[in-house]
This record gives sequence, C-alpha cells and structure tokens, in this order.
Amino acid sequence: MNLLAIETATESCSVALLSGERLFARSELAPRRHAELLLPMCDEVLAEAGLARRGLDAIAVGCGPGAFTGVRLAISAAQGIAFALGIPVVPVSSLAALALQAPENDAPVLAVIDARMGEIYAGWFRRTPDGLVEPIADETVCAAADLPLAAREACNVVGSGWSTYGDVLRARLGVESVWAEGDHYPQAVDIARLALPRVRDGVAPELALPVYLRDKVALTLDEQRRGAAS
Repeated sequence: MNLLAIETATESCSVALLSGERLFARSELAPRRHAELLLPMCDEVLAEAGLARRGLDAIAVGCGPGAFTGVRLAISAAQGIAFALGIPVVPVSSLAALALQAPENDAPVLAVIDARMGEIYAGWFRRTPDGLVEPIADETVCAAADLPLAAREACNVVGSGWSTYGDVLRARLGVESVWAEGDHYPQAVDIARLALPRVRDGVAPELALPVYLRDKVALTLDEQRRGAAS
C-alpha cells in the first residue's frame, strides 16, 4: 500500500508517505507559505521513497476544521492528484489527527485549534484498542468559555487553542488536566495513520469535501471596534 497524506489546516504544512512499512515525512511551521511548499514536499517524499506518482494507491487528506485557505488547499491538492491518477481520497478529521499526539492513556482527549475571532475548533476523542482515536462528541466551533463538556473527568488537552485560551479552558473543564500542551498542530503522519485502516472506504475525489464548521472568516469593522473598546 502506497498512501500519500496531506495536512495544511493550520500554521503547519505537512506531507507523509506510507509505502509498505516505510514512512517518509516533511513538516514545516510556515504560515501563509503552504501553497508554495505543499507540492514540492509531495515530490520530495515520493523521490525519497523511489516511487512515482502513478504508484500511489490512495490520497489521505486532513479535511479540517481549520483555516479556510489551508483546508481548501489540502482538499484541492488531494482532489487534483487523485483525479489525475484515478485513485480514491480518504478524508480525515484534522482534529482527530491532532488528538493522536496526546499521550496514550485512558483519559479522554480534547483537541483544540485556535479558530481566531475569539473561538476554538474543538473535538472530544478517546483511544481505541489499536492505538488510534475515535470521536465521543460532534466537533464544534465555539468560544472557549462555551466548550461543550463531553467528559467530566480529567482529560488530555492538545492544540493551539490551549496556548491561546488555556486559562479559560481550565476553568471550563473544572478539573486539572492529566496532560496539556498547546504547541501542537495536526500532522500528515497522523492523517496517514488514521486513513490507513479506511482506505477501502475511500471516496471519489469530488466527494472529498472540506469541513469548515463555520461560514464566517473575519470580524466586521463594527465587531473589531467593539472588541478594541472592551
């Protein structure tokens, strides 16, 4: 199985290639440079593996939620490569990929991405026997103070939402976290791990759709003024 994975939903741009038992990866924290870096990264991992694009069996893609432009870029790239090769696309939640970076323990995982405009993208997950994760609640976008509580016990928290809103989230959770780290972003390596068992369920490229969770991408001028005055 040769699986190429793409993830650009946040500040991190990453690509991974699973080729049999071998893994090749590139990742760079590069805001606003994803369009410049993505396809060269794909070419680099393929060259390192000694594999031509026609040797790919499927494309895995982080479908969001995350930055609008980043999510669109990943989906467009995955669709373009898959169309050209006639292979399926496996869409994977970017929040689920982020959750995989939490410690492997029995505590639930809260994955949170800073969504700007005073909000977070949030998803609750739990570990599965195979070491992956599965959702225990719907993913959402909300103010940190309004986070839905899918678990009442101490949890692992991972993602940039913790860096920005850690104090608010700590108060909202009401219990001390088992583990919490904010300096983490979804990675293509984890997109590939989550996609591999689902390759047979891959979809036609045109059916691989982005997950935005919200329609609004910027504050109005009035909202900006009110925020500055508060």
